[in-house]
Amino acid sequence: MPVSSLRRFAFAVALLAAAGFAHATPDLAAPDAAAAVAAGKITLIDIRTPPEWKETGVARGAKLVNMLHPQGAPGFADALLEQVKGDRNAPIALICRTGNRTTQVQRYLQSQGFTQVYNVKEGMAGSTAGPGWLKRGLPVETCSTQC
Repeated sequence: MPVSSLRRFAFAVALLAAAGFAHATPDLAAPDAAAAVAAGKITLIDIRTPPEWKETGVARGAKLVNMLHPQGAPGFADALLEQVKGDRNAPIALICRTGNRTTQVQRYLQSQGFTQVYNVKEGMAGSTAGPGWLKRGLPVETCSTQC
């Protein structure tokens, strides 16, 4: 997907936030997300792109839903709904590289009626929110057939 698609998605998310659809943005530290996934309490969604998944691997147990969906934001939301069996109330944790994209996507999903959307704000590579999934040594799986 070209960068222009990412910009359009970000613009749409910004418009929704400006229109009053912004919600509280609960965050999860990477170790808390890993524990919740391992306990079956949350679905971890990696929203990065296939090249990113291949580059670093993916967090163990994560479902892969590329945010740059061919049908745009609605297609992304539909693909995510498939991962949670159509339940907009299912607890979901989003992860990307550094937490920037997940912050935008979290707000979009909340505007679409998803009620329990958490942000692994430190991401895979780390950010000001924390060292990240990889530097914390949390379990990672190689990306093979899913990518």
